[in-house]
Amino acid sequence: MRPLLILFLLITTAVYAQTPPKPYGALPTKRQLAWHDIEVYGLIHFTPTTFENKEWGFGDADPKTFNPTAFNADQIVKAAKAGGLRGIILVAKHHDGFALWPTKTTSYNISKSPFRSGKGNLVKEVEQAVRKNGLKFGVYCSPWDRNNALYGTDKYLAIYQAQLKELYSNYGQLFMSWHDGANGGDGYYGGAKEKRSIDNTTYYDWNNTWGITRKIQPMANIFSDIGLDIRWVGNEDGHAAETSWATFTPMAPDGKNVAVPGQANYPQSPEGIRNGKFWMPAECDVPLRKGWFYHPTEKPKTPETLFDLYLKSVGRGAGLDLGLAPDKSGQLHADDVAALKTFGDMVKHTFTNNLAKNAKLKVSNTRGAKYSANTLLDNNKNTYWATQDDVHEATITISLAAAKTFDIISLQEYIPLGQRVETYTIEVFENNTWKKVYDGTSIGAKRLIKLDAPVTTNKVKISITQSPVCITLSEIGLYKKTN
Repeated sequence: MRPLLILFLLITTAVYAQTPPKPYGALPTKRQLAWHDIEVYGLIHFTPTTFENKEWGFGDADPKTFNPTAFNADQIVKAAKAGGLRGIILVAKHHDGFALWPTKTTSYNISKSPFRSGKGNLVKEVEQAVRKNGLKFGVYCSPWDRNNALYGTDKYLAIYQAQLKELYSNYGQLFMSWHDGANGGDGYYGGAKEKRSIDNTTYYDWNNTWGITRKIQPMANIFSDIGLDIRWVGNEDGHAAETSWATFTPMAPDGKNVAVPGQANYPQSPEGIRNGKFWMPAECDVPLRKGWFYHPTEKPKTPETLFDLYLKSVGRGAGLDLGLAPDKSGQLHADDVAALKTFGDMVKHTFTNNLAKNAKLKVSNTRGAKYSANTLLDNNKNTYWATQDDVHEATITISLAAAKTFDIISLQEYIPLGQRVETYTIEVFENNTWKKVYDGTSIGAKRLIKLDAPVTTNKVKISITQSPVCITLSEIGLYKKTN
């Protein structure tokens, strides 16, 4: 009997060791996982407002104002790609109501402008350039329309929904349908030139309006200040909080009802809510220049600033959405192109060489061969190291063949099973002793830890000190910032 008992225990242990951990908390959908892979994308603002040197148009600009002399979607998209952007969202209609495609829903559209002799479709040109260059495409169609005479009446919603249907049906698969919280105010409204207010909790009938998105574009992530798929980080500075949770529970100001766009200026937005009801990661939107539209007196952010924002957005499990503003010619200014290129090169050169690539790893616990520490260095986010179910604390010791100098440490959780880790520490071996260099909280999709100064060592120890369930990590890395 004894050999049979031993065999039974061995088989039971082997089976257990190959059983994946149970999911924890809110989980990302397929479309959200695809969004996490994009990391950095752009938001293009280009309407008659550009030619008026304003930030927001009132909807009273003559369509003939929109007359770019050398519009070149390929130039814009190639500059974005050189900056490391993997997606482009086009503002197909901003609050001024001017549609950049020949829509049937309003006469205030690109066909009334001199662009391409009235036969142009800027949405199509951008979409084609985006796909030709291998990026993802998304659209933003503002629900507020400062030009439309019917805005504020019960007849406008059908117009807005029809615009969404046109955009969803004619420009291929979208990775995002972008919305913001601007709702009503002063406008031209067909010549009325007055202020119109709406009840943003009911006017847009968001459940049915977003139902159109789900039906026609099921892989399009819906972004708004209250989320749905992607939430607004709560600022336009381009960064999430030091502690950053991908889970969130949006609530209306009354604290009882689910919020709608325009209501969600929460103090919790930058950080998220630990154990929130929904997987709702943050987008950090920030213009490349000071404003979202092109202004000749402004300059783009420096590559160093952009790299810092990258660390504080993507490096905190969020997405970085950079505002791109073509000038009156219809192209990105040379200054913007140069800033994007240098920024893109900094990111690429910094993260191409993982200094831990050939290191030896020792972990204090593992779930089995399928979930071994080797998965942490295989450059495959779909494999992961995991501890046994009852092990919520563990250490990873990285032993390098020779001392390396680095100043960025990268950690990634296996987020299809949820965001699990709550606290951890990082130590380096110096002068024959362990020296703590970082106390951390959240990890999530990606955590990029920029040390105060470069360190040189041949050993690094990562200690997960708090997790409500067993630990799952997919990748680790050591990097040296390179200009």
